[in-house]
Amino acid sequence: MKQNANSRRLAEAAREKLGYILLFEVSDPALELVTITGCEVSIDKSQLRVYVSCEQRRYPEVSEALARAKGRIRSLLGHALGWRVTPDITFVIDTTTDEAERISRALEDVPPTLSIEKDEFGYPIAAEDDLVEGEDDAFR
Repeated sequence: MKQNANSRRLAEAAREKLGYILLFEVSDPALELVTITGCEVSIDKSQLRVYVSCEQRRYPEVSEALARAKGRIRSLLGHALGWRVTPDITFVIDTTTDEAERISRALEDVPPTLSIEKDEFGYPIAAEDDLVEGEDDAFR
């Protein structure tokens, strides 16, 4: 969605209000431990895209619960924001935390070849006892 400074400010206000609504005014147990990671408001304030994060195994459950509560959330948000137009809300599951965790786990599993000391050209540096007799240092 195209953004400008005003729409980013409005999105931040909408994110705060939505957080309050999900925490205190919507009593669906499927929406517990759901985090609003971001919001985008269209320039004309007719569309609001809300990014939510939760545990990966709960994606379908949370999506269904948000779809069920969408009308109530929109009504409460319209009263809380006081905008002339109440935006149509689209909930999107934010998977960036899952991707970051996957990358972090991949970086922890370092192959043993990366721990070998290398020279400035990327060739392994052999220990002195690994050199074959008669081999010149230039041909390592």
